[in-house]
Amino acid sequence: MIEDFLTYLECERNASVNTVAAYRRDLEQWRDFVAPQGARFSPEKLNSGDLRRWVLNIARGGCGQSTVRRKVQTLRAFYHYLMRMGLIGENPAADLTLPKLPKPLPVIVRQEETNAVIDSEIDEEDFEAVRNRLILNMLYSTGMRCSELTGLRDAAVNTQSGELKVLGKRNKERIIPFGSELAMMIDSYRALRRKTVPAGAAEFFVRPSGEPLYRKLVYNIVHEALGQQAHASRLSPHVMRHSFATDMLNNGADLNAVQQLLGHSSLATTQIYTHISYRELQQNYQQAHPRATKK
Repeated sequence: MIEDFLTYLECERNASVNTVAAYRRDLEQWRDFVAPQGARFSPEKLNSGDLRRWVLNIARGGCGQSTVRRKVQTLRAFYHYLMRMGLIGENPAADLTLPKLPKPLPVIVRQEETNAVIDSEIDEEDFEAVRNRLILNMLYSTGMRCSELTGLRDAAVNTQSGELKVLGKRNKERIIPFGSELAMMIDSYRALRRKTVPAGAAEFFVRPSGEPLYRKLVYNIVHEALGQQAHASRLSPHVMRHSFATDMLNNGADLNAVQQLLGHSSLATTQIYTHISYRELQQNYQQAHPRATKK
C-alpha cells in the first residue's frame, strides 16, 4: 500500500523527489511501529487510537513540533488515498491534532554582507572558484531554491534575454529575469567550463568531472563562503533565498512580483518577508530617533 501511495504522489500529484522521500521515511517509521519484526501490516484495520499512540511515541522520543506535524500530515494524506481507492470508509487520521507551530521570521544575511561575499576577489582561472561565486550570486539574484539550482539545465539559461527557466515544486516551470552583472558572470563561467570540463553535460552547474552538483555540496559551498563574512544564525542556500526576497521588498519591489519570482502558490507565504522589513524599520527607528527610547 505504501509503495502504491508513493507512486500516486509521484505520478498523479507531481510531488517532488524530496517530498516523496519524506513521505516514505515517515510511513516506513510508522509501519515499523505498528507492525514490528515482520508482523502483518494492515493499515485499514487501525483506528484513530492506534495512530495517536504512534504520534505520542514520536513526540516523547524527542521529535520537534514541526516534525510531529509533518508526520501527522503524512498519515492524513495516506489515509485519504486509501479512502480514494475505496479501501476504507473513513479517515482515522482526520481527528489527529496538529501541533501548533511558532512562526519565527526567516533568517537572512544582511545586504552588505552578501555583497562582500559576492564581490570578493577570486582567481578568475580557477573553475571551482568561479563556479562557487556564481552559485552564490545566482541564489541571491534569482531567489531560486537549492533543488532548482542543482536541477538547472544549461539550455534554460539565456544571457541574451536575461532570463532563466527553473522547475519548481510540483514540476511547475517559471521564468526568472536577471541583470547584466549575473549575465557576465554566467558567460565567464561557461567559457571556463568549456576549457575545463568534459563536454556533454546537460546541467548548468557541474563538477570538474562533468558530473552534476548535489544538495550537500551546494550547502557546503554556501556555508563556507558566508561563514567568512556573514553573522546570521544559519548559513544555507535557503537563507540566500530569504535574503533575496527581503532585499527586494526593502528596495521597493511589489509583493505580488516577489511572489511570482519565488514561485509561491500563496501570497500569504510571501508576506512573511514584509514582517522582516518591518522589523528592520523598527530597529532603524529605535537606533536613530532621538526620542525613540526613554532617557
